[in-house]
Formats: sequence, structure tokens, C-alpha cells
Amino acid sequence: MDSKNLDNNSIFATYMAKNTTNNTNHFSFIDLFCGIGGFHQALTSIGGRCVFACDINEQCRTVYSQNFCPNGEFPVEKDINVSIDENTIPPFDFLCAGFPCQTFSKAGNRNGFTVIQRSDGSTDERGRLFFRIIEILENHPECKFLLLENVRNLADNKKNWAIICAELKKLDFIISEDPIIESPHHFGVPQIRERVYILGIRKNHFDNRRNLPLGYLTRDVLHLDQYLQPRSNKDSCLPTVMDSNVDSRYLVPEDINKLLSTWEELRENTTGLSRPFWLQYAGIGIKNRSLYLSNPNIAYNSMPEWKQRLVLRMRVFYENNMKYIDSWVEEHKMMDKILLHQKFEWNAGDCYSMKDCIIQIRQSGVRVKRPNFFPSLVAMNNTPIVWDSSANHYRYFTPHECAKLQSFTDGYKFSEIDSVTYRQLGNSVNVRILSILAKELVKLGKKL
Repeated sequence: MDSKNLDNNSIFATYMAKNTTNNTNHFSFIDLFCGIGGFHQALTSIGGRCVFACDINEQCRTVYSQNFCPNGEFPVEKDINVSIDENTIPPFDFLCAGFPCQTFSKAGNRNGFTVIQRSDGSTDERGRLFFRIIEILENHPECKFLLLENVRNLADNKKNWAIICAELKKLDFIISEDPIIESPHHFGVPQIRERVYILGIRKNHFDNRRNLPLGYLTRDVLHLDQYLQPRSNKDSCLPTVMDSNVDSRYLVPEDINKLLSTWEELRENTTGLSRPFWLQYAGIGIKNRSLYLSNPNIAYNSMPEWKQRLVLRMRVFYENNMKYIDSWVEEHKMMDKILLHQKFEWNAGDCYSMKDCIIQIRQSGVRVKRPNFFPSLVAMNNTPIVWDSSANHYRYFTPHECAKLQSFTDGYKFSEIDSVTYRQLGNSVNVRILSILAKELVKLGKKL
């Protein structure tokens, strides 16, 4: 299956049609830290039936319930701690959880399993929630399978990884002791989003006819290579994901549209564009190199060496294109813009135009990248921008298009508030990867 040929309405539809089992409801599962249901879609696609879900976020619970249990078919609870303490979790076969990643993420404080004492006197115990999963497994010996997901940085910390492996092995789980790190772009979905997946099966449920050469679960045991669909770095993914006739509310504001066109103008009329190029460090209007280096506003001499090398490249680019850049800065009043809009980073190689690329406006400035893969969707407001030729205007990627990058099934009902949906999809899991992992994991067990 080539993702280039998938219908734009559902990048996941063909996979789901081929891989959904006819033997429905042959195992039960609980969906912990469920978000808006990435795990749920994956496990029901291979015949699972949810009997319990929980998430601390009310907006997530609302979206989850309207899609999967509009009539209260199973409980969707708020606090996993309460559910454990009150023993309200029913029997189940399969535990899945995208447990909180903030204390493991590179974007977080990396405190791991440590309880964090906040300045206001409260505590952040999200890093300890893994041990509540362990408590659930201790109290539910009937659980046969587990599938956990987290940021790849979790596996980079050997101490944390060793703790996870040791705790699960104490409970007689055969697990993926070597981190299984996968990204949607390995499987035909054009999003780079590396995550670590922890799989486990109880020893007493493992089908001994299966072979475990290393004594634990590996990529080879799970036959993951048969699902690989690597995309060419040369192909644009935009035609496979972009919708047509997109609502005008997704067009970027006129000032952003003008900003992007302005940077495109600079790129087209200069040579040797520095990456990145920040006007604040170029020394606009300073003609002499020595005056530039001694300028207190630049503070070149107090910079670390790596930054000196970076800003000197910016300066050389400016000097080589000084006449045009000075005129461009004056015409577009670039020095009056907010600092964020004075920064530009071209990561699109030999792409002909920004209109062919994927754009993000980040703290590092306007970033333009090749259209072969989308960067990882994130929970913060950092929605990708693309050129819409039918509207002759740049626009934001829509929630529906972002949902394709997470392999959500078409027709999924999201929040009516787009900002909420973007955040929820940024926090979600990729359904295609989870479906593959869960399917191969269940195959290793005795017949239910």
C-alpha cells in the first residue's frame, strides 16, 4: 500500500479495512490516560472491547465519550487514583496506556519518577503514575497483555528504563526489554514522531509454540518489518494529506500572509542565505565588520563560541547582500516587527518556493522545511502552515488534516473548538502504529 495513492479523506481507511478482524469483542481492554482515544481506535480495530477508560482532562473525556460511549456503555472516569483506591476497575485482558510524559520529555524537567515540589507548595506526582499502572496489574492477574507509549527520551534514560523493565518482569510479563522506538513515517504516514512503545504478555498466556530467540519481545518477534512503508525523501506529502475546499477560517491572518511573502522575497533575491538568519544579529546598517563585532547590542564577544560561529555566518550573508537587504528591511519595516518575525530558518534544501513547503512559526522564528514529512504534532499552538493555491493564500493545517497524521479514522467527532482539537491531537498517539503493535502482540498469546 503506497500512501501516495490513499484517498485524501482517510489515510488510514485502507489499513483499517484490511486489518480489522471479523471476530469482534474477543478481548476486553482498559484505556488509561486515554486522551481522545488513539489506543481505543487501535484496539477495537483488532477486535477489542473497552470496559473502562480514564483521563484527568474533562475536554478529552467529553470527546472520548461522544465517540465511543455516548450512552454510558462503559465508565470514563476522571482520576485513576480514585478508581484504584476504590477498586472500581473491572476485569480485563489488555491494559493500554499513554502514561504522562512531562517528567520524561526533553521539553519538560526530566525528573523521571521523582515527585516534584512546586513553588506554591503543591506537588506534581505525574512521574509516579507508572507505579499506579503496576498496582493495577498486581490487582488484576487476569490481565494478559499490556501496551504502553511514551516519549523516546524515556528510553534514553537507562536508569528509568531499567526500573520499568524490572517492575513489569516482577509481575511475570515477557516484555520488550530493548526499546522499540517507532515513528509514523516508518509506516507510510508522513509525520516524524518518534515514540517508545513498551509491550508485554504474561508468561502463563504466552503461546509456547512461538519462538523468542532472546527470551523477550523484539521487533523481529513482532514482525514489524513486514509493515514498513518508508517514504522517499524526495516526494512531497502534501497531496496525500491536504484537503480541498478548506474553510476560509483556516487562512492565516493577512499580516502573517504578508510576512511569509516578505521572507520569500528576500530568499529569492539574495544568495548564500544563512541558516538561520536573525536580523537582530546581522548588524543591519552597520557597514564595518569591526564596528559590528564591538557593538554592545550585538554583544559578540560575550557569546559562547558556538553562537559566535552562528551569528558570524549571519553577518557574512548580510555583508554579501547588504544593498538589497538594507532596502528590503526599510521597505517592509522589518526592524519594527516582533522579534519572532525577524527570524528566518530555511531547512527546505533545493525547494523552489516556500509555497511548496511546510512552514511553522516557532520561538526560533519562521521555519521552512521540505514537504516530505511533517514535523511532530505538538500540544502547544504551533500548527503547520501550507500554501493553498485555490485560495491564493497561506493557511493553517486543519484539524481534519492533522487527524490524518495521527491515523485517526475518518468521521471522528472532535471538539467544536479548533484550538482544543489541535492540542488534543498533539497529545495523542498514532493509531496505525498502535494497531500494528497490538495485533502482533495478541498473536503471541494463547487463544482466548
